[in-house]
Amino acid sequence: MIAEGEHQRQDFKYCINDSRKIARSMVAFSNADGGRLLLGVRDNGSVAGVKSDEEYYMAEAAAKLYSKPPLDFHTHQWHIEGKTVLEIVIPKSVEIPHFAQNDQGKWLVYIRKDDQNIVAPGILLKVWEQQKNPQGVFISFTEEEKRLLSLLESEQQLSLNQFIRKAKLPRWKGEKTLVKLIVIGVVGMEISESGTRFFLRDDFDVLSIP
Repeated sequence: MIAEGEHQRQDFKYCINDSRKIARSMVAFSNADGGRLLLGVRDNGSVAGVKSDEEYYMAEAAAKLYSKPPLDFHTHQWHIEGKTVLEIVIPKSVEIPHFAQNDQGKWLVYIRKDDQNIVAPGILLKVWEQQKNPQGVFISFTEEEKRLLSLLESEQQLSLNQFIRKAKLPRWKGEKTLVKLIVIGVVGMEISESGTRFFLRDDFDVLSIP
C-alpha cells in the first residue's frame, strides 16, 4: 500500500496532532470514493510508526466530534520495520455531504481529488441535494437549454462565471440549469483546486435533441 503513494483513495499521515486535520481527510474520502489513511507514514513513504491507542482515539474524535454527520470507519494495525502503522478505512458514505470543522470552528464540505483534499464547490452541494429529491428532475429542452448545450459543445470547457457570462443568464438561473443537466448526466464537472469547469459529456449528442 505504501508503494502506491498518495492518490485518490489513499493518504499518508506522519502523526495526528490535531483531530480536525484528520477529520478533513476522513470527510473528503467519505464524500468521494472512500479511501484509507495510513498513520505513521511520512509523505515520502518512510515509516515513522505510531502509538496506535493514542492515534485511534484521535481518529475517533475526528470521526465523531469534528465530522458532521459522524463517520463510520474501521482500523487495522500493520507491523513493519519494528514499527506500527495504523490503517484507517473510510467507506464511501450514503449520507453525503459530510462536513468537517476547521481551525476557526467553521463547518466545511471537503472532497478528495487525486491526492488532495479540497473544499467542495457550492454547485456540487446543489447537485447532491437535487439527486436526493424523491421527485427526480424535470427539464424541458427549450431553445434556451439547447443554446446552453451548444455553447458547451463549442467551448469544450467553461467555468461557472464564463458560462453565465456567455449564456447571458442571471447567475441563479444558470446554476439551476447546470445542476439539472449534471443530474441527468448530460453535463460533467471537472473539479480541481484552481476551480470547477463544466463540459458536455462525450456520450451526449446535442443534435439528438428534438
